[in-house]
Amino acid sequence: MDTQLEIARRRTFGIISHPDAGKTTLTEKLLLFGGAIQEAGAVKSNKIKKGATSDFMEIERQRGISVSTSVLAFNYKSKKINILDTPGHKDFAEDTFRTLTAVDSVIVVIDVAKGVEEQTEKLVAVCRLRKIPMIVFINKLDREGKDAFDLMDEVEQKLGLKVTPLSFPIGMGYDFKGIYNIWEKNVNLFTSDSKKNIEDTIAIDDLNSTELDQLVGKSASDKLREELELIQEVYPAFDRESYLLGEQQPVLFGSALNNFGVRELLDCFLDIAPPPTPKETEQRIILPEEPKMTGFVFKIHANMDPKHRDRLAFIKIVSGTFERNKSYLHTRLQKSFKFSSPNAFFAEKKEIVDVSFAGDIVGLHDTGNFKIGDTLTEGENLKFKGIPSFSPEHFRYVNNADPLKSKQLEKGIDQLMDEGVAQLFTLDLNGRKVIGTVGALQYEVIQYRLEHEYGAKCSYENFPAYKACWIETSDPREEQYLDFKRVKQKFLAKDKSCKEVFLADSEFSIQMAAQKYPNVKLHFTSEF
Repeated sequence: MDTQLEIARRRTFGIISHPDAGKTTLTEKLLLFGGAIQEAGAVKSNKIKKGATSDFMEIERQRGISVSTSVLAFNYKSKKINILDTPGHKDFAEDTFRTLTAVDSVIVVIDVAKGVEEQTEKLVAVCRLRKIPMIVFINKLDREGKDAFDLMDEVEQKLGLKVTPLSFPIGMGYDFKGIYNIWEKNVNLFTSDSKKNIEDTIAIDDLNSTELDQLVGKSASDKLREELELIQEVYPAFDRESYLLGEQQPVLFGSALNNFGVRELLDCFLDIAPPPTPKETEQRIILPEEPKMTGFVFKIHANMDPKHRDRLAFIKIVSGTFERNKSYLHTRLQKSFKFSSPNAFFAEKKEIVDVSFAGDIVGLHDTGNFKIGDTLTEGENLKFKGIPSFSPEHFRYVNNADPLKSKQLEKGIDQLMDEGVAQLFTLDLNGRKVIGTVGALQYEVIQYRLEHEYGAKCSYENFPAYKACWIETSDPREEQYLDFKRVKQKFLAKDKSCKEVFLADSEFSIQMAAQKYPNVKLHFTSEF
């Protein structure tokens, strides 16, 4: 088996958007077109409609939102595609930020009626920072929405992107006739019959031909010709090199719910998206073509199968091949491990794989050895960069609501914190446990999962903190540092890795601490 060919056919990407823009629906339809599932599921499922493949946790099915990133893999047109469907809700943003470290490109989904929303802005800012190639998919064209040109202007202004359309709608909402595919030079006619998996596609080389008038009507075809002329004048031609550098973003239109424009998106994505890309470690840059395996943990999921109490570490393979039963070095622990049953994913369905290649996501059964950000290699001491914990903005004491189940509670909190669901801080003063999260909805998820997966109950109490700041000092015996610890002892804690953290009660106290103790540095992420 030619390793280089296998790596070249991998495409690993994430789908990001504001909640309800249609991200999970799009994922379902991509799986349907890729032949990976026979029937696409609905996000809010009922007895008749099948549930979404990527929303497999019970709480996701009840609420109709994604609360955890899921990994789905399938083959399409000789390419191996790995999709990471991320949560859109801002309360689960930390999971999404970390997932973006494991993807090589991104599809941004935008709702035609709502346009660019707040969470999309935050996620795209992270992608821009990392120069991740992005394709924009404007969804729900069968509904009344904003004008296509206005939408593209909004994307450029609010997200700071340079767009170029590769398809364009013919009409919108009730007048929606179909899409002209600029990339493939054909017209897709829209039928609102969602039972049809693949719509009619008619190749049109000459836009001035009468064939277009017959297909969509004279007025719609005239309007389309005008708009396409305007596109040529206003927007730059698509340049793959600029796209790969994160400097140009192609835009495609469609309606995921009606299977419309999804095949075009998938085909265009396969043509232009990058294969696995190099990744930076603290020591050097790792290229995917390197023969030796390297990879890092970007997510940990406890209890994917509640019957087995299993815990999986999700590893993105950056270079080489990952082989079953081969020994790999865990660089943080400086220990070697063998894995007898590495899993490939299809949402909650897993199958054991003998060999995985750079670009793939592999799940490893874990008994507590892995943390997010850990690196696996064939012996070289490396640490991948850019997988930090972010400063939480909500803090609550956690109390045991069932004294008979204290062991289960401890184990449950321990495992959920390793997942990166939230962060646990232990106060220096009295040893009380404080859970910090990026969003308030996480507390409900933790409570729900503790009860249903570990049989433990907890209650919360507010803790008056504004932000967690990780403390850095050049000399732990220094006068300034000792004075800082004495004055702030009520607000000092240790995180799960025993790093010192200052749980500041206000923006003002962070500013005052920075002025009064200039030698004590405060950081808003754990990676500094």
